[in-house]
Amino acid sequence: MSARVLARVEAVLTGTAVAYTRPGSRSAIAKQPRQGPVAIGPEGLQGDEQGDRRVHGGPDKAIHHYARDHYAAWAAEIGAHPLLQAAGAFGENISTNGVTESGICLGDRLRLGTAVVEVAQGRQPCWKLSDRFGVPDMARRVQDSGRSGWYYRVLEPGQVQAGDDLLLLERPYPEWPLPRLAALLYRRTLDQDELRAALRLPLVPSWQRTFERRLEQGQTESWDSRLQGPQG
Repeated sequence: MSARVLARVEAVLTGTAVAYTRPGSRSAIAKQPRQGPVAIGPEGLQGDEQGDRRVHGGPDKAIHHYARDHYAAWAAEIGAHPLLQAAGAFGENISTNGVTESGICLGDRLRLGTAVVEVAQGRQPCWKLSDRFGVPDMARRVQDSGRSGWYYRVLEPGQVQAGDDLLLLERPYPEWPLPRLAALLYRRTLDQDELRAALRLPLVPSWQRTFERRLEQGQTESWDSRLQGPQG
């Protein structure tokens, strides 16, 4: 397929890990826009950090992309929150207008600035979003809405800056837009035909294990720890 422009990069953002809201927690969710070109390597944007490397960052979560298109819907839902006045409210590295989850498929290969990236997985929101917004069920809202963003792995290093185009280079799995996977993760959790179909995809290991367990055990895993976080 010939490359086509999906969106234009409006902001490139990175953050430093600092102490966060709950005892012992750290986060780099408060990312700030960068001026000029930012290098992209296998672990993501130069200068970007993660507060908990067990669940954030790494090659399969190197770059988080969130559609600015969703901000108006969030403002309508939770009110005119100060975080929604500028890109970065959801801890994203890349902010665009023009493409959302419904226009992205698992395995899409894209040119981001001069780098080549691949859609590795959708974001599974955690409690840190709830604390950041001061909305107790914000993580659950993000999960249920499907407005969660997605992660890239880096195939070819390069650099990116605001104003660059995001180009679709290749779409090997056009039948698997991200909302279809989100529906399987969160709503049609035990649909055996859909689980088997998804297991033929190049899933990240954690999703592979999740779908295999559901088929073997016939039950859905608990999301409480991710959505609610450490208590007390």
